[in-house]
Amino acid sequence: MSPTRRSFLRAVSAGALGLRFANAAPGQGRPLRGIFPIAQTPFTASDKLDIDALVAQVRFLDRCGVHGIVWPQRASEYATLSESERIAGAEAVLAAGKALRPAIVIGVQSPDLATAMRYARHAEKHGADALISLPPREDSDLQTAAAYYKEVGKATPLPFFVQTVGKMTVDFVIGMARDIPTLRYVKDEAAGGLPRISEFRRKAPHLQIQTGNHGHTLLDEIARGSAGSMPAASFADLYVPVWNLWQEGKRREAMEAYSKTLLLITEVEQYGIESLKYILHVRGVFPHYGARGGPAGRASLDDEAKRTLRDLLEFLKPHLRA
Repeated sequence: MSPTRRSFLRAVSAGALGLRFANAAPGQGRPLRGIFPIAQTPFTASDKLDIDALVAQVRFLDRCGVHGIVWPQRASEYATLSESERIAGAEAVLAAGKALRPAIVIGVQSPDLATAMRYARHAEKHGADALISLPPREDSDLQTAAAYYKEVGKATPLPFFVQTVGKMTVDFVIGMARDIPTLRYVKDEAAGGLPRISEFRRKAPHLQIQTGNHGHTLLDEIARGSAGSMPAASFADLYVPVWNLWQEGKRREAMEAYSKTLLLITEVEQYGIESLKYILHVRGVFPHYGARGGPAGRASLDDEAKRTLRDLLEFLKPHLRA
């Protein structure tokens, strides 16, 4: 190979890398802003973790245009999963996500610190873009939570999302961030509501704040400076244009897009996880939609609820992209 050709190929390669990592924050491969749905956990008719359906969901979310994917968290029924299921599921999600555009964030929470740290190191080894964790228990006192987060946060160099709950104040989180260099992101669901986003922006603009709760106040959250939202996965393609249009300065169009999400948000807030999984079933992603702990392979949604969800999906079909 001639020196000229080698130089040309090096330039092309460098240019490709530059395009891939444009707009990415230092130290990470893919940006951690935008719509980051919490993936559901599919089970087979015999109540086993359905790896094939989990991978199908990752690909579905990529087609939805999401900016990131998070698994497993509360909406993923993580507390019902064995350690071996957590490991197998994380490996499947990360392997499927390698060739796709969204960032992959792996949930590592556990009541046992050593287990949480194993999850964190495993996620790093298999190519996660970031980690996220609830406290060891949702009623943990602040001192226990801070000690837990400090150890998990230093287990790997990956960017770390802390998910706030209960009485975790803004100042408490900022104090933890001073002690945990990897803590750059917060999924904020602690008591205090929307003004907390503004408080974070005033006091610690370096922290990126994402939200949850089905994004039922998403426009207000974005206007206050949130870095994104972690809604459920089932109709993620309705959330994506809301975020994208707002970032483009098209606020009226974003409001119009957001109105579509509310039709389903109000329903799933009533019916819970099984309704979210039923929507994925209707959309051809999950073969089964039962939540673990219920009747194997069956959901407790009544016929009226399922009919309403199907009717809403049919009405929204022109706005669904996956």
